[in-house]
Amino acid sequence: MQRIHQAYMAVALIIFMGIQPVTAQQQPHYTQYIMNPFIINPAVAGIENYWDVKASHRHQWAGLNGSPVTTYLTVHGPLRKSDYPQASPTGFDIEGENPRGRAYWMQYEAPPSHPGVGFTMLNDRTGPLSRFSFSGTYAHHIGLAPRTSLSAGISVGMQSISLDASKLELQDPNDPVIAGSGLLNKWKPEIAAGLWLYSADYFIGLSAQNIVPMNLGFDEGKVVGDSLYRGKLIPHLFLTTGYRMWLSDDLSLLPSVMFKYITAAPVSFDVNAKVQYRDRVWVGASYRYNDGVAGMLGINISSTFNIGYSYDYTGSSLNTVSRGSHEIMIGFLIGNKYGDLCPRNIW
Repeated sequence: MQRIHQAYMAVALIIFMGIQPVTAQQQPHYTQYIMNPFIINPAVAGIENYWDVKASHRHQWAGLNGSPVTTYLTVHGPLRKSDYPQASPTGFDIEGENPRGRAYWMQYEAPPSHPGVGFTMLNDRTGPLSRFSFSGTYAHHIGLAPRTSLSAGISVGMQSISLDASKLELQDPNDPVIAGSGLLNKWKPEIAAGLWLYSADYFIGLSAQNIVPMNLGFDEGKVVGDSLYRGKLIPHLFLTTGYRMWLSDDLSLLPSVMFKYITAAPVSFDVNAKVQYRDRVWVGASYRYNDGVAGMLGINISSTFNIGYSYDYTGSSLNTVSRGSHEIMIGFLIGNKYGDLCPRNIW
């Protein structure tokens, strides 16, 4: 087990730094991104008529020493609130009727053009490496057609990337980079941008994180040539799309897919399906290419509070030492005028 732990530490460092020839994902995985697309696409900011607050904690590959742990808080909402064209409350369950059933969505109209803002704070830790970031977001939503809207957004912030040299069990005591070192830290800017096309029945999103590639090194020029402590922050591109289908007036099915492209790495993708009963309960499943499968469950407890949980089963050889991945998300809806149990434009 000690040998596995040491090897993992080294691999984690290589993955995070993006050192050639291995280039891997530097941004965290999110199984429940479909419930909070704002975490990967800034164009979603302000999409609803209220403020959406989400807090999430993810423990990936539980049971493995130094496994990734990601915690974030997101807040976003409209700068200028306006009533929806059909101003009828939908947050009340009328016996025998579904206020947000198929008939409601047949009459859907795009929200008025408006700006939105948001804020993200994230902490991601993998072995000896950790990344803390915060960013502010601005987005603008415009109506393209009576039932279709397009938004564009940009996020700008800072990220602190730290290496705890004391946790490097494979270190050479004479290495000039880490000898006598504790916590090595670097601050870098973080920029993301995105587009989001949405209607009553579908959505398509395109976003990029770490838009500007930046060199990242902890060796302070002490090492000549290649160094394990020198790498590069690289762009991450995300394409997401989904479509809503009705199984009955109370049950809807949302299949979706997300493609991820990272410089010099193969394209990967997630395939998801979510079934929702009215606006109360949803269950879902996800398949991540060459990685594993996941199950999801969520409950909209009230018009101001919801919760979701997912469990990932690792399909790779890591499942011999991992107990899977756990992710929990808690949401708060602030200023939800009509008492909607479920978002109107992100479902």
